[in-house]
Amino acid sequence: MPTHRRRHATHLCCSHRLDELPEISDRITVMRDGRTIETLETRAATIDRIIQRMVGRTLYEPAPQIPEVARHEVVLELRRVTRGRAIRDVSFSLRRGEILGVAGLVGAGRTEVARAIFGADRIDSGEILVRGRPVRIRSPRDAVRLGIGYLSEDRKRYGLALGMAVETNIALATLRRCVGWLGTVNTAATHAMAHRYAGALRIRTPSLHHRASSLSGGNQQKVVIAKWLAADTEILLFDEPTRGIDVGAKSEIYQLMNELTRQGKSILMISSELPEVLRMSHRILVMCEGRITGELPAGASQEQIMTYATRRAGARTDHGPADSP
Repeated sequence: MPTHRRRHATHLCCSHRLDELPEISDRITVMRDGRTIETLETRAATIDRIIQRMVGRTLYEPAPQIPEVARHEVVLELRRVTRGRAIRDVSFSLRRGEILGVAGLVGAGRTEVARAIFGADRIDSGEILVRGRPVRIRSPRDAVRLGIGYLSEDRKRYGLALGMAVETNIALATLRRCVGWLGTVNTAATHAMAHRYAGALRIRTPSLHHRASSLSGGNQQKVVIAKWLAADTEILLFDEPTRGIDVGAKSEIYQLMNELTRQGKSILMISSELPEVLRMSHRILVMCEGRITGELPAGASQEQIMTYATRRAGARTDHGPADSP
């Protein structure tokens, strides 16, 4: 009688989705810059170890400590801000040199808060203070004049002019400064500005004249950040700063954020990735259904965040130091 041999299939899978690797692989080979770095047995490989091999360094650095002299220097404050049912009685403050994380489930109102601060949406009631002074922000132009920049969760739709050159995108928020008295754009000034920030942020592009659409997600994100740095903004609203970019680019964005806070800039960071919120933030606000339901210090747990992210009603609960003088 004929014998039948059992055939075993071998599969090669390339993936950036690290959480699926334990489910589909027996061994993991990590490559970087066209070279094989290491082959690991899946059962013995941790996500942190894989990431370290991929980027050649630790993904998250410890968040820098806020200098004592600036601990009570509040640069942005919201007092009982309300807009329809999207934002309900929201109050918090942001200090100089701080990364203030904002966590919550979809529909919690996190993006709506950032849009209200930036003037993209009008508030119904409440007060916004910048550097201790009450302000009225009716439009993004008002926000930029006050030193506020906004990195949207959808960079391709709201953050970039994809069909325009990298140089033009970087200069967009400050183009008025580069216009002469005859209404002509000083291209030497825009080029010098773009060259400066492209170099400082290590934006990888064949040239500054290439379209923004040709760049990788991580480099597109850097172009948006460069635009706001060129505009001399001190308060940065980062909505999903690492969405849609690979692990290596994430590491660079995290390093850049920490460097910006060391320079004294302040970041309100909205993120759906709990490890990102926990490892990058000095303090964490948690929202549910338009309200702030909890404030947590650095070192909190994912379980604590989820507890407040699902607290549909009730008073806000603080577990960290007071956020105002």
